[in-house]
Amino acid sequence: MLTAVSAIFVFLIVILFHEFGHFIVAKTVGIKVNEFSIGMGPKFFQKERGETKYSIRILPIGGYVSMEGEDEGSSDPRSFNRVPVLSRIAVISAGAIMNFILAIIVFSIVVFSLGMPTTTIQNVQPDSPAERIGIQNGDAIVRINDKPINDWDSIVERINSASPDKELKVTIMRDEKELDYSLQPTKGEDDRTIIGIEPVLKKSFLLSIKGGVEQTLAVLKMMFGFLRMALRGQVSTRDLSGPVGVIYTIGEAAKYGIVNLLYLMGFISVNLGFFNLLPLPALDGSRIIFLIIEMIRGKAINPEKEGFIHFIGFVLLILLMLIVTYSDIIRFNIFKG
Repeated sequence: MLTAVSAIFVFLIVILFHEFGHFIVAKTVGIKVNEFSIGMGPKFFQKERGETKYSIRILPIGGYVSMEGEDEGSSDPRSFNRVPVLSRIAVISAGAIMNFILAIIVFSIVVFSLGMPTTTIQNVQPDSPAERIGIQNGDAIVRINDKPINDWDSIVERINSASPDKELKVTIMRDEKELDYSLQPTKGEDDRTIIGIEPVLKKSFLLSIKGGVEQTLAVLKMMFGFLRMALRGQVSTRDLSGPVGVIYTIGEAAKYGIVNLLYLMGFISVNLGFFNLLPLPALDGSRIIFLIIEMIRGKAINPEKEGFIHFIGFVLLILLMLIVTYSDIIRFNIFKG
C-alpha cells in the first residue's frame, strides 16, 4: 500500500508540473486549449471551465494537454499551427522546463531539511589525520593545496582526488588567523580518500535554493554522462528502468521517509525533462526539431510525414518500454512467491 500511494503521489506531481508547463504557456501565447488531463484511461473526474475541460483519469501514468489544431487541421485562428513558430517551441519545451523547476523546488526542500554543508568543521573524528595534526572543531577550511575553497563540495572533491600516498596542504581560518597544516590522508570504509572531518550544516532559504539548483545541475550532468555512455554502446537494458523499476524504487525510498521520497521525485523529474528534450521521434525534443526546420524553411513539413515519423518513434519507444519492463520484473523478482 505504501508503494502504491507513494508511486501515485510522485507520478501525479511530476506529470502535473510537466503538463501544466505546456498548458500555461499555451494559454499565455493565445492557443486554445480544449482539455487539460492528468492520468490516462477512463475519466474519473471532469469539470469544464470556460473553453477548457479539466479532467482526472483513472490511470496515473501520464497526462496530456489537448490544444486546438495540434494534431489535426483547424480553421480556428487560435489553433496551435497558427501561432508563431517560436511560440510553439516555447509551448513544447515548457513541459521539460517545469520538470526542472519542480526538481529545484524539491531538492531545495531536501537541502533545507537536512541543512547545507558549509566549509566550517563541525566534528573532527578521533584518531583521524585531521585530529593528529591539530585541526579543531570550528576551523574553517579556506584552501587545499593552495587552491581556494568556496563550498563543501570543493573540499570533498579536492580530498577525494588526492593521493593517500602524498601529503595534503590544508589552510584553515581560526580566530581570524590563517594556519597551514600538512597531513597524510587515509582511505575510508568506502575506499574514498578522507582526512576525518564533518561539516557544520546550516539551514537558510537562500542556501537551500542554491543547493536545489546545484543538485538539479548535478543530476543533469549525470544524465549527459549517461547519454554519452549510451552513444558509445556502454549501456544495456539492465541500466535502464521502466515503470515497474521506478515504482519499486519509489516504494523503497518511501520506507526511509519523506525526505528520501522527495529526493527521488526530484531525480525522476529531471530525468523526465531531460528524456523529453531528446531529439527522438514522438518526444518533445523531436517536435522542437521539426519546428526549427519549419522556421528555417519558412514552411512546415508535411503533417502526414511528420506524423508517420512520430508514429514509428512511438512504436519503438513502446517496444523499448516492454523490454525494459521485462528486465525490471526479472531484476526485482516482482512475482516471487
